[in-house]
Amino acid sequence: MDAFAVPGLPEVRPGDDLAALIEERADLRDDDVLLVASTVVSKAEGRLADLDDFPPSPRAKEIAGRLADVSGEEKDPRFAQAVLEESTEIIVEAPFLLTATKFGHVGVNAGIDRSNVGDGGADLLLLPERPDESAARIRRNLAADPAVIVTDTCGRPFRHGQRGVALGWAGIPASRDWRGETDRDGHELAVTVESVVDELAATANLVTGEGDDGLPVAVVRDWEFGDHDGSDNLFRDVEGDFVRQALRGWEFARD
Repeated sequence: MDAFAVPGLPEVRPGDDLAALIEERADLRDDDVLLVASTVVSKAEGRLADLDDFPPSPRAKEIAGRLADVSGEEKDPRFAQAVLEESTEIIVEAPFLLTATKFGHVGVNAGIDRSNVGDGGADLLLLPERPDESAARIRRNLAADPAVIVTDTCGRPFRHGQRGVALGWAGIPASRDWRGETDRDGHELAVTVESVVDELAATANLVTGEGDDGLPVAVVRDWEFGDHDGSDNLFRDVEGDFVRQALRGWEFARD
């Protein structure tokens, strides 16, 4: 397996043909996996916004006030309003906003970025509205036929540091099911379902990097899904997400 970043992508602007920009710089193959950072997908789709687009509601003012009390720093209620409008649920309100997005992803601040907004004067970069459709559209507009994954980075519970994750995908199942197969000792695997789109997103992060010299597109080559069942059921149902249920009843208290 090989993984490499695609160099030379220009600053992406609303309306740009992202597939064309990528294919001009990468000789893609049908069996490749193309990984595209959500930042450039959002820019091409015009998901830029100004704080003034989000007049704060009483709820947003309440949230901003509580975050300010916890952090000791003033918080903009317009940003809290943006998070509310991009979310279906606020799971944790302090010491940060942990939310569920409209497409099922759980992350801090609904994934809204206040960096990487480009030079157009916008304040915020929102996540793609429907990342699966974004991935399918990029794939459809390519001359080659690779799988496409829209990626982001986020933190993880119980561990320090961020890693790459998949937000949307096309041409590949989200997970690889090993249940019913046997391990090296002959024991049948009963629970092993591997999130391959997240693993591929993390692989892409290793070669694209972060910061001002980071590159937003990567290719994984000569990787095979194998002869396994697959599923697109990546995001847990709320009823079966016991961590989310526990967090709903948790209250932050400063020692």
